[in-house]
Amino acid sequence: MKSRHWAEMGETTFVAGIWILYWIHRLLGRWPFRVCLYPVVLVNWLRRPALRHASRQYLERMQTATGALGHTPHWRDSVRHVLMFAETMLDKLLAVSGRYRFESVRTEGREEFYEVAKSGKGGVIVTAHMGCLELCRTMAERRGEVKLNILVHTRHAEQFNRLLKRLNPENDFRLMEVTDMGPATAVALNERVEAGEFVVIAGDRIPVNASQTVRVDFLGHPAPFPVGPYVLAALLKCPLYLLGCIHEGDSYTIHFERLFERVVLPRGKREQALTDCAQHYAGRVTALLQRAPYDWFNFFPFWDQVNVSAKPPTF
Repeated sequence: MKSRHWAEMGETTFVAGIWILYWIHRLLGRWPFRVCLYPVVLVNWLRRPALRHASRQYLERMQTATGALGHTPHWRDSVRHVLMFAETMLDKLLAVSGRYRFESVRTEGREEFYEVAKSGKGGVIVTAHMGCLELCRTMAERRGEVKLNILVHTRHAEQFNRLLKRLNPENDFRLMEVTDMGPATAVALNERVEAGEFVVIAGDRIPVNASQTVRVDFLGHPAPFPVGPYVLAALLKCPLYLLGCIHEGDSYTIHFERLFERVVLPRGKREQALTDCAQHYAGRVTALLQRAPYDWFNFFPFWDQVNVSAKPPTF
């Protein structure tokens, strides 16, 4: 299978379909939503060999490395994996529209993080494509103590984020499309961090035009990870936090964790320092996924990602 950059693959989610399913849930409830959802997911799973391959590869490596599934992955586990993604998409819409039961969401490390935020100190937050991060965004907005600036690497998310804006026109999610981290972008981000705001960036997707990545162990195999979050935190001289979200019980757990008080990239040892940072991040993500192994939503050949220099497609 020829490796491609994830940005070349397009969205695996059809926004119109999500909108229809959202209204089915709103009018009829969760179980009618699931009755409609299951055949849609099964058809897409059958029609998309790349999705099936990526899901099975991840699940097999998760089980081999951690034993989190408790059994050798079967095709049913792959279908369950995609179903979990689809249900999470619904929860994203419910969260942004204010219809999710926020009282059922558990948090870890939140109070320490919010105390730092209230003191006026900004920082960089690195996330991963796991669980329902819109819950984190919405809860931060509702509380009103944390201002988030979310970096996106392509226009892939534009349709979905327009949909989120339709659900809640008053949301304050500030999206910044970034394909290159140039001086002007760095200055703008520095101003926001100095103002006590936070910059959110994914740590598990290689940006288009990425000039450098590092390969670190992830679930027992070397995988490429971007260095952007660590370079940015070092440049801005601010703390770097991990923000994760996983299914637990009948709801979610939102996990806050300080990865580094400062990221230091010594001259002559820069690459090793970046590798150490990415390895630490990969280890902490693995620890969260051990608790919720079906919450990893990178449905492309993750271990075989390649950089591309072409301009990302518009969707």
